[in-house]
Amino acid sequence: MATKLFINRTDLVRNSIMDGNVNTDKFIQFIKLAQEIHIQNYMGTELYNEVLGLIPTDIDLPANAKFKTLLTEYIQPMLIWFAQVDYLPFAAYQVRNGGVFKHTTENSVTVDKNEVDYLVEKARTNAEWYTRRFIDYMAFNQAQFPKYNQNTDSDIYPSQDATFNGWVLWVIKEALGKENQKIKTSKN
Repeated sequence: MATKLFINRTDLVRNSIMDGNVNTDKFIQFIKLAQEIHIQNYMGTELYNEVLGLIPTDIDLPANAKFKTLLTEYIQPMLIWFAQVDYLPFAAYQVRNGGVFKHTTENSVTVDKNEVDYLVEKARTNAEWYTRRFIDYMAFNQAQFPKYNQNTDSDIYPSQDATFNGWVLWVIKEALGKENQKIKTSKN
């Protein structure tokens, strides 16, 4: 059975830095990965499955207008940027019978790791902004989407945190008499 995706190739190419000449086979799995990991994390399993069930034809029915708005205004922009976050670190590489190869062309320069990391962080910043919009929208419109909070057992419950800016470590400092003190550190 084919995997349903919230965006297609055209959505990604038109709304990202991806060139139209990029082979779909090189990035389609990263759309699926971003959808299953990031998007489901914020939607929760039940709402995620409900929206997936409406694609491709039922989403356009008048009775599903609220789901179409949710999809086009909030979910798709998040997915476009999360897909880039997941794809960019792998974009230059190919795995073949002879091993792992880095693609180069005659008339261009391959960027170094720091530049790729910079692009990933910019894409992550955009994904974070759209995620924050989604979380805020759901906070004010949960009643319209009851499955958002109906996750059970092994379902993924929707995350309300769209911050990717670093790690938060909880440390118990008994010697100082302070418990559960937050100490923020940055990733390297």
